[in-house]
Amino acid sequence: MSTQDNRFGLTTATALIVGSIIGVGVFNLPTSLAAYGPISLVSMALTTVGALALALLFAALSRRMPAGGGPYAYTRVAFGNRLGFANAWSYWITAWAGNAAIAVGWVLYVEHFVNTGHNKVFSVVLVLVGLWLPAAVNLTGVRNMGWVQVVTTALKFAALAFMSVVGLFFVKAANFTPANVSGETTWTAIGGGMAIALFSYLGVETAAVAAGKVRDPDRNIPRATVIATVATAVVYLLSLVAVFGILPNERLQGANAPFSDAANEIFGGTWAGHVMAAAVVVSGFGALTGWTMICAEMPLAAAKDGLFPARFARMSPKGVPAFGIVSSTVLASVAVVVNYLGSAGETVFTTLVLMTGITAAIPYAFSALAQIKWRLRDRQRHQTRRLALDLAVAVPALVFSFLFIWYSRNTGQPPLVYWAPFLLAGITLVIGIPVYTAQRHRLTRPDPVPDHR
Repeated sequence: MSTQDNRFGLTTATALIVGSIIGVGVFNLPTSLAAYGPISLVSMALTTVGALALALLFAALSRRMPAGGGPYAYTRVAFGNRLGFANAWSYWITAWAGNAAIAVGWVLYVEHFVNTGHNKVFSVVLVLVGLWLPAAVNLTGVRNMGWVQVVTTALKFAALAFMSVVGLFFVKAANFTPANVSGETTWTAIGGGMAIALFSYLGVETAAVAAGKVRDPDRNIPRATVIATVATAVVYLLSLVAVFGILPNERLQGANAPFSDAANEIFGGTWAGHVMAAAVVVSGFGALTGWTMICAEMPLAAAKDGLFPARFARMSPKGVPAFGIVSSTVLASVAVVVNYLGSAGETVFTTLVLMTGITAAIPYAFSALAQIKWRLRDRQRHQTRRLALDLAVAVPALVFSFLFIWYSRNTGQPPLVYWAPFLLAGITLVIGIPVYTAQRHRLTRPDPVPDHR
């Protein structure tokens, strides 16, 4: 069978994005946002605006440059190898650290059935299982990974759609007051909620990152990106309104599986919560499978350009970058163990979420800057088709990227934990410096900027 036949079409590309966006982040989000209170629904609405801007940004950029690596490729062509490497490294951190966060959130729902006493050692073991099983699926080939994405995406979307429709009939207005329980100002609370909410939208760019595996990428990537993000945004907003309206905020703050608790509140008893938890477990497995592929795609693209070690570009007999898959999973495993040494699962989840928000927002911002630079150059060449629309998308995407970084702090925690997302992001980014230094003599020249389409 040809390589072309093994590539993703529109349906699988859309499922990849939906499956990557909807992991377990949104299912744990009510607990993480409860520290701010129902005002965080405003945070989610604003984050949705930012996510839609990013989706439209990547749709436009992928039409112009359907290259593997997505944000990395745009930055490298626009600003050169040095910033290209910085963005590839930053996004790679996002991918494997995000996988660690998904696995931690996934285990909170797995423990609805086993390890209900939350023994820390057993929790770590379960997280490691959640990381390495998807790695094993990816190592068997792209076809199996795509099949897992389609099946799990259908189930997770159904679970959110259920809460988005049925849950709204059980909302109690009293649960929305007081709106802000954080002790922070209104705008600080909204900004802090946005930084956490961003994690639930990470993945809008995954089809662009995996462009080399998408059939007719200049056509299918933009369509899949917009369709997936809009559909996800609708069920996100409605389901979160339902959960915040069904459960009192003080109960949400201590919830390990808030969507399961909300389902139990709707039906009474525990069976509905078990069904919801099972759906989230399947959802998380699908997201972990998709993100494990993305973990290897960014270094694969960078290695082809000489910016990452050559072994990241080597393909296994199954046609997958096995070294990238395994090394990313090892790093995610280390991140989980290190974070669990001093914190409970909920704090580990939030810290990793905020860290990945920082490292994701960097390539998001540079992608927006690349679009602004290219479109202003196009204007000088009198290529003004869609100019106003593209700039109207790129500028808000840039602003939201800065806001996501600014507010990525662990509100209400001791100083070390409060700044832990920045500390962890800074350490992992600095580690990339010797890697770039070692690769400098292998760098290839970036391609010229493609014409606007």
